[in-house]
Amino acid sequence: MFRTHTNGELSLKNLNQTVSLAGWVQTIRDKGFMIWVDLRDRYGITQLVLDEERSSKDLLEKAKKLGREFVIQVEGKVIERTSKNPKIPTGEIEILVENLHILNESQLPPFTIEDETDGGEELRMKYRYLDIRRNPVKDKLIFRHQIAQKVRNYLSEQGFIEVETPVLIKSTPEGARDFIVPSRMNQGQFYALPQSPQTFKQLLMVGGMDKYFQIVKCFRDEDLRADRQPEFTQIDCEMAFVEQEDIMKVFEGLAKKLLEEITGNTIGDFPRMTFDEAMKRYGNDKPDIRFGMEFIELNEVVKGKDFKIFDEAELVVGINVEGKADYTRKQIDELIDWVKRPQIGASGMVWVKYQEDGTLTSSVNKFYNEEDLKGIADKFNAKKGDLILVMSGETNKVRAQLSALRMELGNRLGLRKGNEFAPLWVVDFPLLEWDEETGRYHAMHHPFTSPKEEDIPLLETEPGKVRANAYDLVLNGNEIGGGSIRIFNQELQSKMFDLLGFTKEDAEAQFGFLMNAFKYGAPPHGGLAFGFDRLVAILDGNEVIRDYIAFPKNNSGRDVMIDAPSPVHQEQLDELSIQVK
Repeated sequence: MFRTHTNGELSLKNLNQTVSLAGWVQTIRDKGFMIWVDLRDRYGITQLVLDEERSSKDLLEKAKKLGREFVIQVEGKVIERTSKNPKIPTGEIEILVENLHILNESQLPPFTIEDETDGGEELRMKYRYLDIRRNPVKDKLIFRHQIAQKVRNYLSEQGFIEVETPVLIKSTPEGARDFIVPSRMNQGQFYALPQSPQTFKQLLMVGGMDKYFQIVKCFRDEDLRADRQPEFTQIDCEMAFVEQEDIMKVFEGLAKKLLEEITGNTIGDFPRMTFDEAMKRYGNDKPDIRFGMEFIELNEVVKGKDFKIFDEAELVVGINVEGKADYTRKQIDELIDWVKRPQIGASGMVWVKYQEDGTLTSSVNKFYNEEDLKGIADKFNAKKGDLILVMSGETNKVRAQLSALRMELGNRLGLRKGNEFAPLWVVDFPLLEWDEETGRYHAMHHPFTSPKEEDIPLLETEPGKVRANAYDLVLNGNEIGGGSIRIFNQELQSKMFDLLGFTKEDAEAQFGFLMNAFKYGAPPHGGLAFGFDRLVAILDGNEVIRDYIAFPKNNSGRDVMIDAPSPVHQEQLDELSIQVK
């Protein structure tokens, strides 16, 4: 037996017991006549002690050969420490070593295996197996496991059945780019890795599995960000014989349960906001409602003053940054430079200060007198000491730009606190969005989303005004889940394909199997999928999902640890009839 106990469980109640422990050497302190070794495993650290009085010469010599990260096993007696360490659970005891076995030596690690390491991110990703030994990474993976178990328990109690769906599927033209897998047995043909199990979970509803879930890997070949990976995990769910309210009730219950267990507080009903309201008040469809700075539209009070930038703009809109009229010109110029960055794309920004003495001044005093500025301040219900920031331009663009500024200020001012949670449902999304490049409509969610029943007549006349039976669950400014009621009527699904520009032949080739299934009694159904990696990160007070994935990719989509993607042998390419340029 390598160990009778872990390195995190021994205490004074184990005094004088003979125990076996195993793990990695964290640190060694050699005083010549006495040696202390901190032994670590994923459960904690236990201090080992050897000295000239109580340990043999051979044992001391062996201990002197230990290095950091050596894998060892020891047997010894639990004794009370004279110098206790209240910071760790085992801090009142130590092990007087009687036998020491070096199971495996270790080279000196490329970075210190400590909570505060000296290793940079790329280096730690290259040696991720070493990084996992560090508490910050280990604890995040354990937290992920705990959330997964809570999800499984909740859904099982609600009558859901976990079903695995295929990983090698058919490529579809909607959504992000697919990862393509060539078939050796079917030359010139390809599988795709699933972006989601969408059609399969709908087929499970046709098959009578009326409550399905799966914690499933999904794949998208798209550009990387801090909250994206080419492979990610979803909590994928579907229900039959339900309406939108039924689904929202079940998954609001799941989110409440998780939040209540993490915070220890009772969580009330989640607020709801329409897509149009979210865009008007916050400039995006996943607003962070933990703080204010709501958008105020100013067209009616700023136009007609010969300020061309405002007069020619489709929308003039601003936010009130409370208590920041003391911002210096340098600080404001830095914000202006920030919104002018290519990532944001604004051409500039106007500011108005409501100063502590009650006067108002702005960057456009040439065009707006104090009475005009008072009218602007009144729109914001501004008070002395507030700073108003105003942007203008084409409606959708300026909303996105101001939204980015609002979130940046939320971060800078410490308003986006990781231990505060503000969930929100966003509903009534547009069913379709027009793409200028392709000259056709695209599904805002996916082609199987049902329109609201009262909007179905608009499909023939004004398809851009049709609202979807779709809903997103937002937490702290991040979409953590989204879903919809699905189309289950073959005729309506065909009409949707027509609107999206599919020919009858294309629709049959891509989705004929689903349309055929609808002929055999498809029930009303709908579902929701949580982004599991993102959900776990936010519940733990973070937004970067990479830390919660055991072996993540870097920002270029590469696994620097195993050096993937990588070339393959020519023989493999020949078998697949693939030529590489």
